[in-house]
Amino acid sequence: MTNHYQPAPSDRFTFGLWTVGNPGRDPFGEPVRTGYSPVEAVKMLAELGAYGVCLHDNDLVPIDATLQQRDQIVNRFKQALAETGMKVPMATVNLFTHPVFKDGAFTSNDPRVRAYALQKTTAAIDLGAELGASIFVLWGGREGTEVDASKDAVESMKRYRESVNYLCEYVIDSKYDIKFALEAKPNEPRGDLYVPTTGAMLGLIPTLDHPEMVGVNPEVAHERMAGLNFYHAVAQALESGKLFHIDLNDQKPGRFDQDLRFGSEDVKNNFFLVKLLEDYNYQGPLHFDAHAYRTEDLEGVREFAKGCMRSYLILKEKVKRFNSDPEIQELLQQLQHLDADLPGFDFRYSADKHQALKAIRFDRDQIAAKGLAYEKLDQLTMEIILGVR
Repeated sequence: MTNHYQPAPSDRFTFGLWTVGNPGRDPFGEPVRTGYSPVEAVKMLAELGAYGVCLHDNDLVPIDATLQQRDQIVNRFKQALAETGMKVPMATVNLFTHPVFKDGAFTSNDPRVRAYALQKTTAAIDLGAELGASIFVLWGGREGTEVDASKDAVESMKRYRESVNYLCEYVIDSKYDIKFALEAKPNEPRGDLYVPTTGAMLGLIPTLDHPEMVGVNPEVAHERMAGLNFYHAVAQALESGKLFHIDLNDQKPGRFDQDLRFGSEDVKNNFFLVKLLEDYNYQGPLHFDAHAYRTEDLEGVREFAKGCMRSYLILKEKVKRFNSDPEIQELLQQLQHLDADLPGFDFRYSADKHQALKAIRFDRDQIAAKGLAYEKLDQLTMEIILGVR
């Protein structure tokens, strides 16, 4: 591989400890490798040029660790961060593995479970703050149902909102410089999950007590599982100023959550995703929430991590070529219809402008007759992506 696509910390690439630490277990098979330990992951990723690592609380500290054990583990981890210069820009909480969360955490019918979920989450926030995280992701992996008769969906939304409000107040009271990013998913591990898409999360945020503290963490696989266009979901979040974090991986539409290596499946949509992030100067972490194939050993996991970063950088270069290609840019300029004549009207309402709009006589047939050259534009785009242009 050429060093032309060698990542550097300035690229802001991060990986979850759970990604390179994944032992290759799946619902049908036992682990096939040990996975990298947290300290090993930090050192390996630093060698590859990553910027940082992200973590669930129990990726680092076992759920049953004593306070003394917790401090020892965290101190060793902090030492590895200091030695390598790696950062922890995002932290999150595991509210889905232990059986206590089998029927949800924040939306459980059992108030003891809801209270424990808040206790566990605030402790995870403390851990994230100690490690320097400025973003805390909330993914409701068990917030849903298989049996709709079991829960009042309206009441469940109220419980979810109440919990997020509580956590915002905790962060304010603790004087932490932390914002929340809500992560949506349509299903799995539950039959159906509440607030299943990025758009649904964006609809929820304005109803919170502190909407300014809450954004979204869209994930490629989660939108594509539902057959949605991830590029469009991210654009909506970006336009609304709520793209606080992003999870990059890959996915075949309509399948289980595959968490494939970024760039390995849907190259065209990934191209437009990278173009969106680069053109609009997204400055947050570029986080890879993916897993190496179950066929891989630890060296294969290392190659997986390299591949995620390399694919992003390759696509970033393709974006530059697209943006500087004269023929493509001329086509795009024509598609803006800058010569369209709308005297006295500019799409911002006033009574006078509306009178001007009413006076315009549109030649519908003439407008409709003009071809838009999308076939040519799409072919030129493909030639950029395929490397022949």
